This record gives sequence, structure tokens and C-alpha cells, in this order.
Amino acid sequence: MSKNIIPYGRQHINQDDIDAVVDVLKSNNLTQGPSIRKFEQEFSYYVGSKFAVAVSSGTAALHLCAISLNLKPGDKVITTPLTFSASANCVKYCGGEVHFVDIDPETYLIDLNKLEKLLKENPIGTFKGIIPVNFAGLVNDFEKIDFLAKKYKLWIIEDACHSPGGYFNKIKSGDGKFKDLSIFSFHPVKHIAAGEGGMITTNDETLYKRLLNLRTHGIQQDKSLNYQNDGIWYYEMQELGYNYRITDIQATLGLSQLKRAKDGLKSRFEIVKHYEQAFKNKEYILKLPGFVEGHAYHLYVVLVKERDGLINYLRENKIFAQVHYIPVHLMPYYKQFGWKKGDFPIVESYYENCITLPVFPSLKTSEQNRVIETINNFYDK
Repeated sequence: MSKNIIPYGRQHINQDDIDAVVDVLKSNNLTQGPSIRKFEQEFSYYVGSKFAVAVSSGTAALHLCAISLNLKPGDKVITTPLTFSASANCVKYCGGEVHFVDIDPETYLIDLNKLEKLLKENPIGTFKGIIPVNFAGLVNDFEKIDFLAKKYKLWIIEDACHSPGGYFNKIKSGDGKFKDLSIFSFHPVKHIAAGEGGMITTNDETLYKRLLNLRTHGIQQDKSLNYQNDGIWYYEMQELGYNYRITDIQATLGLSQLKRAKDGLKSRFEIVKHYEQAFKNKEYILKLPGFVEGHAYHLYVVLVKERDGLINYLRENKIFAQVHYIPVHLMPYYKQFGWKKGDFPIVESYYENCITLPVFPSLKTSEQNRVIETINNFYDK
């Protein structure tokens, strides 16, 4: 009997999800309907923010955040090289310049000591903002980041795509505290799957209202703005926006998934505990992530010996482990701006040894054991 493929991540769709989507397909609203507002309200309640704006993707969320914070051509923004490229690309979309800071070797998050050193070495105003990434689900220390941001006059966008439900020192990911804006993704491998989609959260009402405008072409339909008395059909475009709307289909699926979000986190915790016990004291392990309070465990990343050989062996056995991520500064697009190998030795060393093992709520114990056994077999050869 052939073995089933085990991916590194997978959506979990149940009958409740299917029924909810079928209901909206039978309704009068496939987009711009009531499901979107309800999803925003429920999501803001889940993360603890005052406001939430649903959009078409996590990348769209990043782009709109950069625009809403008035990022201009030539403005410099700091982020980590250990992320999906969208965290940096949103700056380039606005004509800005990306500056990377190496990671902390223990947490894989942006190194706050190196961040502070960079800020001290440059006049206040050199950098406009920072985009910290909650890599793998571990939440940054935003209280410390906020202290530096206030001192050096930076805005903060929290890239929280990996961390809904996560927290650090009781500060929840996306709760609007110690950051201007936070963004989330609803890609199928994320905690909450909607096919595609994203969410922006904030406690700033001015930013919230502008984001609502920006996601729909910059068009307003506020009747009080009808200074020409044109009639009930009146609308006006106030600034250049985008069609970054999410559909009611996606929002409805997201709502259904959100109901199981806490259960999904518990399942991830159990899988991580299983892995941690199985790989403890193995000589081929260079570093385990450990079991950390507040970690959302979107990814379970291990540093191992012979990484490339292990990945190939796992794939031969239908286990599709992954690598997160090739450092952004080594991408051909970013190398043209002068970034090169050797600029950030910690993240580059991490990249040479990292592997992401399967973690998702529907991963069976038997499948976890198969992953563990296959890894042990590779190193026992």
C-alpha cells in the first residue's frame, strides 16, 4: 500500500466550513456583503484590537499599511531578512528603500541589539519605520521595539502572518498595543484558512478609516460628501486606492475557521511537544525551537546536520518538509541594491541548516511518528 503525502502545512476544512460557504453561495452577496464586516468584528475580538480591515491577501495588507503611513519614495524602512519577500516588497511598492537587520540566533527574530546599534549610528529621521516579523509564530518583544520606535521616530507594522493567537509578555499579536498596524494572512497553510485573504488590525481610528478607503479604489460613498447634490448614486474618489477587497465567500470561510482557531493552536502545541520529546538529545539536531509560551507554531523549524540530504530523503518518502526562508537579501532582486552574501552571517548560517517539519492541526499521531521514524532512518544509514 502506497504511503500518503505529508506536506509541511495543510488547511483543515470540515463540514461546517463547507455548509457556511454553500450558504453564502446561495445568498445575494458574494462580495461587499455582511460576512466581511462580521469577520472583521470577530477577528478584532479574537486578537484584542479596536479595529480590523479585511483585504484580499497578506501582501495587500502590507501594501495598504505602507500607504496609510505615508511611505514615500526614498524613505528607508527596516525589516528582517528572515521572512517571505512580501515583508520587504511592500516598501518597494511605495518606492522606499529596505534596510535589513540580522536575526537573533536564539529566537530567529530581528536582533534588537543590532537594531538599536543601527539606529544609534544614524541621525534621527534616517529611517521612517520598522516591520518586525513574528517568524514561525514567535511574537517579538513589541514593548522594547516600541521604546526604540518612539526614541527614533519610527512607525511599526507588525507582520503577524505566522502568529494569530500568539503573545509575548501578555501582549497579544495584533492587539494594537505597541504597534501602529498589524497584518495577518489567510493563505491555506496559515492558522485560519480562507483560500486567500488578509487582515489589518489597529487601535488608530484615523488609520482604520483611511484603510477602508484605500482597499476600494480610494472611493467614498458617504452621502455627507455630496457637495454637488448629485443624487443617491453619488460617490467620489478621494485618493488613489486599490481593489484589495476580500469576498464574502472568503470571509465566511474565515469566520468558520476562526471558531476553531483556539483548538487549532492546542493541536499545534501537542504536535510540537511530541516532536520535542522525540528529537531531544539527538546528535544530528543542532537546535530545536523548544516549547515557548505564547508561540503560535505556524512553523516547526529545526536546525540539523546534512539538511539538503535529509530534505531529499524525506521527499523520496513522500514527506514534503520545506525551508523557511531563503534570506531576502540574497534574492536576485534585492542583490541589485548592493546586498550580498556575508552581510548577515547569522541568518545565512541559519539558512544552511534549517528545515521545517510538518505541523498542522489535522496531522495524525501516526503521521508524526512516520516523520520522526523517517528522519531517524536517514541518520542511521
